[in-house]
Amino acid sequence: MPPRSRDDLRRLHFINAIFAHATGQDLYLAEQIKAAIAFSLAELEEQSAAQPELAGKYDAAFNAAAAALLAKLFSHLPRHGFFHWDASLTLAAATPLFTRAEVMAGLRHLAPFREATLLVTNLRPALIPPTRRATPRRKRDYEEALAFIRDLAAARTVRGSNLQLLFL
Repeated sequence: MPPRSRDDLRRLHFINAIFAHATGQDLYLAEQIKAAIAFSLAELEEQSAAQPELAGKYDAAFNAAAAALLAKLFSHLPRHGFFHWDASLTLAAATPLFTRAEVMAGLRHLAPFREATLLVTNLRPALIPPTRRATPRRKRDYEEALAFIRDLAAARTVRGSNLQLLFL
């Protein structure tokens, strides 16, 4: 068996982390989930192998497919709330004002649940575009956005509830 690529290992650990409640940290089960997602994206994977510039597009599609699968999994758990915010939906989505509005909408949606998951995707690419340089200011803006979301979630989550905050 050939050694795994760095991206393949990253995706495996990513799946193992977000589906930990379903896999029990079992890498074999995480590999099965990763393989199923990869199978659904087989055509895009072939294109990215032929054209390396499409690798970022494959990663975005893989993350979106994993987020959709996670949302589907949580929809079958009536006592567990789930909210997904994609920060790259609009150009202004990752600005502090819109970030606050989106996270607050998610927290309002999750308020009735004692167990909940708030999934934030594409925050880093929204603030540090892959096609542009990662300047110190962009990196600082990204770190501040992460801290802002964590602090807002901590301050606005109902006492006694368990909120899992995931950043992809």
